[in-house]
Amino acid sequence: MSTTETRQSLPVGTWNVDPVHSTVGFAVNYIVGTFNGSFSPVDAKLEVGEDGESLTGSAPVAGVKVQDENLSAHLQSPEFFDAERAPEIKFASTDIRRSGDEIAIDGNLTIKGITLPVELQGTVTEPADDPFGGVRFALKLETAIDRTSFGLKWNNPLPNGKPSLANEVKLSADLYLVKA
Repeated sequence: MSTTETRQSLPVGTWNVDPVHSTVGFAVNYIVGTFNGSFSPVDAKLEVGEDGESLTGSAPVAGVKVQDENLSAHLQSPEFFDAERAPEIKFASTDIRRSGDEIAIDGNLTIKGITLPVELQGTVTEPADDPFGGVRFALKLETAIDRTSFGLKWNNPLPNGKPSLANEVKLSADLYLVKA
């Protein structure tokens, strides 16, 4: 997003996530490919008013979804997310910038009790009336983090000595927001 472009705001009001149509996921390189997972349910709220804009969101660690039940349990263990001590992943924005259909959101991401700044980049749609009498719009966001900065340090060395799991994790969120 260019800093010379005119700053536009998001639609005014309180907007709640539509959990049925929204997804939050992650992707990380593992051995020879990409391992994908998601979190469900997710909660998010966008508030836009004269005072400014704020986006907050959370997902329970117990809601991590992967294709293997044993791996799901491992991801909730202290070697990864430590669901017992840190049961929730949280995000709170500190700045939101929009230019046309592009959006950048700075904020603080908390994983495993560690809070670090991140920048989400993505797109925003214009509000639309839905068939149920509501109004909604969408945010499609992504960022990359170093998982070890959040205390997720587990790895398993390959026979060649290289790690099996990459440190960089791509996070994505497709949020359908419905006017409260």
